[in-house]
Amino acid sequence: MGAGTGIEEPDKRPRRRGGLVLYLDFDGVLHPEDVWRRPGTGPYVASPPGHALFEHAALLARCLEPYPELHIVLSTSWVRVFRSVSKVARRLPPELRRRVTGATFHGQMDPAWFSSVPRGLQVWGDACRRQPTAWLALDDDDVGWPAVCRDHLLHTDPVLGISDPAVLAQLQARLAAMHGPEVGWPR
Repeated sequence: MGAGTGIEEPDKRPRRRGGLVLYLDFDGVLHPEDVWRRPGTGPYVASPPGHALFEHAALLARCLEPYPELHIVLSTSWVRVFRSVSKVARRLPPELRRRVTGATFHGQMDPAWFSSVPRGLQVWGDACRRQPTAWLALDDDDVGWPAVCRDHLLHTDPVLGISDPAVLAQLQARLAAMHGPEVGWPR
């Protein structure tokens, strides 16, 4: 068990520890959450109509531009499904892809067990291993987040994701606060 996390301590150490981290989910953040996978053609946004995969990725890249030292850890289920951080990261624009330093899921974990753990515990377990100076999680799933890390969650609308004006304003403010004189907020 991880020290007080309530989840098992993986043997694999993260490549990068410390620093500033953004935990990034894809579905419900960079595009609507209703994504399906069709054999032969891959993932697609099933509903609502008129949306595309990663339609808000450029918006996120612009938000992160002033903060070159911020790293991205993928907290999306895509890593578990496609079994590869690099394959999944390749779907992001270069400005985001180069920031990706890992994922909450890795090959030494049991996929069935990992998918049964609430997203908040997945992220918290990784944050305990990675020990970032400050971190923020973008996710449309707010179920099962431990009280100790709810202040780190920026909850998004499952359809609008980060394009929701209120969420976008919060994202910009929280990124600025993470990089301000009191680095580490929220503590």
